[in-house]
Amino acid sequence: MDTYKNLGGNSGVDAYEIGPDFIKVQFSDGSVYMYTYASAGPGNIEQMKQLAINGQGLNSFISTTVRNDYAWKER
Repeated sequence: MDTYKNLGGNSGVDAYEIGPDFIKVQFSDGSVYMYTYASAGPGNIEQMKQLAINGQGLNSFISTTVRNDYAWKER
């Protein structure tokens, strides 16, 4: 996984992994969530990928937009 830059300084996201049709997000509590095209929609996944690369806004986007639209979670 790649370390999330957290440019805003107050994110609950620690790391992420990007694939062709998914993004995995690891939060500061150690939980990992898998969001896929099928679970959250291609547009949302592509937006999440860009936010992850930019290092800002991913946690807010998850909280306000995709919330429970994950394919699976660990922990």
